[in-house]
This record gives sequence, C-alpha cells and structure tokens, in this order.
Amino acid sequence: MNVRKLAMRMRRLKPAFKRPNWWLKRVGPAWRKPKGLQSKLRQHQKSHGFLPNPGYGLPRAVRGLHPSGFTEVQVSNVSQLMGLKPDVHAVRISATVGNLKRNAIQEAANAAGLRVLNPKKITIRMKKEQKKEVG
Repeated sequence: MNVRKLAMRMRRLKPAFKRPNWWLKRVGPAWRKPKGLQSKLRQHQKSHGFLPNPGYGLPRAVRGLHPSGFTEVQVSNVSQLMGLKPDVHAVRISATVGNLKRNAIQEAANAAGLRVLNPKKITIRMKKEQKKEVG
C-alpha cells in the first residue's frame, strides 16, 4: 500500500483525544494526562474515550507532511522557488509578503508547476498618476 494512502487511512481512524471534563469552561483543549484516583479515562473504561499512545502515530515517511502529501516550504521571495520539485514540494507564501511580491511569487510558482497552498486573488491597483497617463 502507498505510504500516503496509509497515512490518510490512519488519520481517519485516529480518535479525537478529549480531556476529562472537556465540557467545563475552565478546562482548555490542551491534552493533560488524567491522574485522578477514580478517573474512568485513566482506567481505560469503555465509552470514556482514548488515551494518546505511540500506536496512533503516522509512519516516519509521512510524518510532518501536508495532508495533500506534499512537503510544505515557506517562501518569502521568488528566488526561494528555485530548486523546488513540483511533485514533492508545495509552496506556502509567508504572511508578511505584500501584494506585489505575492503576485510575482504566485506567477513564478504556477509557471514552475508548483502548488500554492494559500493562493489569493490579487488585483494590483495602479497609482493615480499612471491612470491619468493611460486614460
């Protein structure tokens, strides 16, 4: 079986690990091991949820990959696209990049056949002086 398909199947079978008393407002979503003497979750009683353990982990080959199966690469300029393989890498444009540079990165990535994970439709506005010259 393909490793990526196996990882997708394992992700579907992985239960949602909820903390004991997750419904209380003061209890956050972060996992904490149950340590109570009479805790049903700690005692592994049926229908009280599951504890995380290494058996739920993904194979090493797909650990850390994007769910689409590509390796994520964060890019902040066009020169960082050089050397990336379209069948292995997917591009995520950094949040600090402005519209002009973002547009250039998206066009270069599309030309190279790379997938952009956070694309934006960008309409670049012309400056008022340029509009007067054109119009």
